Amino acid sequence: MNKINFVPDDYIQQRESNRANLMYMGLLMAVLFGMALTFTAIKMRQSAVKSELAALDERLEKAQEQIVLLDTLQAKGRAMMKKALITAELADPVSKSIVLASLTNNLPSGVSLDNLRINDKEIKIAANKDKEQTQYEKKSSSNKKKTASTKTLIETQIEITGFAPSDIEVANYIAKLGGSFLFNNVGLVESSEQKDGENRVRKFKLKAAIKRDVKLSDEDVARIRNMNEEVI
Repeated sequence: MNKINFVPDDYIQQRESNRANLMYMGLLMAVLFGMALTFTAIKMRQSAVKSELAALDERLEKAQEQIVLLDTLQAKGRAMMKKALITAELADPVSKSIVLASLTNNLPSGVSLDNLRINDKEIKIAANKDKEQTQYEKKSSSNKKKTASTKTLIETQIEITGFAPSDIEVANYIAKLGGSFLFNNVGLVESSEQKDGENRVRKFKLKAAIKRDVKLSDEDVARIRNMNEEVI
């Protein structure tokens, strides 16, 4: 017996077409939802990365400020250390009164002092030191090479101006100061003839330096002062 289908074929095709459309729509919505989740995750990750970069930039900025502050403090520390060293070296190993007494004690007969200047001057001297240098880390031997360097010292320099009957007394005075245990680098700067009433005298200018390693005992100080009193 033949079955009779009362449902039109167009209706059946339309229903299948609608079902397929619904399925495709669902798949499209799922894909769009997945893309939205992925986009949201990417944006959240970008926001987190930006926050981390901002925090890192802030830490770097603070680190740079600390480095600048540290450099400033180190520079101030070096300046204070240099000042302290200079101050320590400027501490007079010999008092000015002892220097004047010694200059007066060594005056030859007929020689008088007119002016005296004492200055502390910073000088640089060359110094050699041995420095070991290795060419390869695996080698056990090292080569020693002398390298030139400079050392800063404080030297007390003296300028002496006075009058003498002749150049003989000036030379004698230079010899006495040069043989003193207190002075070194004694030399004549200039000497000229001048009139003192009817007499002619030599006006001289000397330079000298106080020895850096000089150390006076109480007996030396007492002897210099006693000699100065005897001269006076």
